[in-house]
Amino acid sequence: LVKEIEEALLDGRADFAVHSIKDVPGALPEKLVIGCIPRREDPRDVLVAPRHLTLDALPRGARVGTSSLRRLVALRVHRPDLDVVPLRGNVDTRLRKVDAGECDAIVLARAGLVRLGLEGRATQILETDVSLPAVGQGALGIECRADDAETRAVLARLHDTHTASCVAAERGVLIALGGDCKTPLGAHAERLGDTLRLRAFVAEPDGRNLRRADRTSPWPATETEAHALGLSLGLTIK
Repeated sequence: LVKEIEEALLDGRADFAVHSIKDVPGALPEKLVIGCIPRREDPRDVLVAPRHLTLDALPRGARVGTSSLRRLVALRVHRPDLDVVPLRGNVDTRLRKVDAGECDAIVLARAGLVRLGLEGRATQILETDVSLPAVGQGALGIECRADDAETRAVLARLHDTHTASCVAAERGVLIALGGDCKTPLGAHAERLGDTLRLRAFVAEPDGRNLRRADRTSPWPATETEAHALGLSLGLTIK
């Protein structure tokens, strides 16, 4: 879908496109740029478990639905006794399946629920030490043509430098690892006072050989500096 939207930008059928940045590949087409990254929504994952409410309260063997290899790895680290099963469909479809009892719980991005006005369905916010978010989770990226100065000037008014630096660090990890939707990969950057903290993990597609890294650098960090931090950290766990 991202590729189809980018084709519309390149041939002039659209002037800009709004993406969830976590769906945008590390490398953009040559004539396109991310014109701005607005302020980020909450990047954390949430659990929807109508009967048991929390991850720790789920009984042994409970069925937890997710389509994400990243979440599967995180769940197996925290609760290896759970039965993690594939779950497809949009948010409404996934919520209907857990309501119908096809799963005891599902894991979703909190940002997606917030944007749909469904944040009340979450029964637990999963902190980042339990489920490290996807690269760019909770952030939007507005893409446009590199030579469209007028559109870029308009989009620049929406740009949030804090969010952009954090996303640049996370995307640096993605690029260093050559990650895609089939890679169990998480990365999360945050400002802690005068420090930018970046954490990441990656595993093999079957969840084996889990590698983690945690690094800090001074804040304020430019997007270029943050990106370099991500590239460096990513190479340590490649």
